[in-house]
Amino acid sequence: MSKNLLFKLTVLLTMMSLALTACGSGGDAAQKVTSSGFVCPEPDTKIEVTSQELNLFVWTEYIPTEWKECFELVYGVKINHDEYSSNEEMYAKLSAGGTNYDLVQPTDYIVGLMIRQGMLQKLDKSKLPMSSFDPNYMDLPFDPGNEYTIPYQAGTDAIIYNADKVENPPKSFADLWNPEYAGRMVFLDDSRVIIGMTLLTLGYDVNTTDPAQLEEAKVKLAELVPNVKLFDSDSPKTALIAGDVDLGITWTGEAFLAAQENPAFTYVYPTEGAILWQDNWAVPVGAPHLDAAYAWINYTMQGNMFWLMLRDFPYINPSLAALEYAKENQPDLYNAYMDSPITNVPQEAIDAGHRIEDVGDATPLYDRIWTEVKGGE
Repeated sequence: MSKNLLFKLTVLLTMMSLALTACGSGGDAAQKVTSSGFVCPEPDTKIEVTSQELNLFVWTEYIPTEWKECFELVYGVKINHDEYSSNEEMYAKLSAGGTNYDLVQPTDYIVGLMIRQGMLQKLDKSKLPMSSFDPNYMDLPFDPGNEYTIPYQAGTDAIIYNADKVENPPKSFADLWNPEYAGRMVFLDDSRVIIGMTLLTLGYDVNTTDPAQLEEAKVKLAELVPNVKLFDSDSPKTALIAGDVDLGITWTGEAFLAAQENPAFTYVYPTEGAILWQDNWAVPVGAPHLDAAYAWINYTMQGNMFWLMLRDFPYINPSLAALEYAKENQPDLYNAYMDSPITNVPQEAIDAGHRIEDVGDATPLYDRIWTEVKGGE
């Protein structure tokens, strides 16, 4: 064998060895990276998926962009993503038919109604990461045994105000009727929350079905609505941060993000008790891409993905896996979450809180009240 041929063979073998080493080490060439530079983790449990798309119907500002990009990169499934701003909007669209959604995010009180009307299908819990959830957010009255739903995010509805601008801060929901707040407030565009807090100011149950009590609440709420500058369930923090309003009623995550932008924003658990809630994943009856739906839930809710909610949408996180991952790998986010009374809710606020429930046949009455009082805004 000539020296020249021997040299060429040696070089070829060396190059092949280096190539094999790179492949075996899982080098950067094998990584899947999003447009933001986020390196997509591999699924903890890789589910076989034959569907080519997944149809999500979710709350506004509630899904990290990296989830969608990573899922498409890892599973080769196209994500179709529609949003809603209230449970009633979601319910109405599903009730009207003609949709092909695979996953929705109903809040606790509307889950029971959707189950009764046959709109949700039972989950195959053998395909879901059930052990990764905090038990405090499982097996709740709206879905005993989690037959139809699994937790997504939880939170409170309470009062927020700008301490630099509000001279006499509100301490209760009843204080919001103070004339000095007129034209300075943003409220969630959420019928059950706003009617509910009005009922609480009257000393009534947040889930009352008594027509007389609801009529009294309607009259009182009609007095307040003209003083509300904006009803916004898409991004109520925007008006607060911009200085268009100085106080109002908002959700946990919006309050937390506003306070991070400007520490003058203060979150108050009202003396009547805050509204407690939980959003959940659920699968509508007739979902066309079940394999992709189960793959999505498993992938996005594993700890090294669901921690992104602490970064983008810091509500109360029911995922033990995500919190443990953040504690070890994202300590700044984890500590901010744990140190804030907005996200790490004091036990006394939880004990004093009220959970909105399905009111059954009284639902149309609540809807009518909301339409009538909002019609006069």
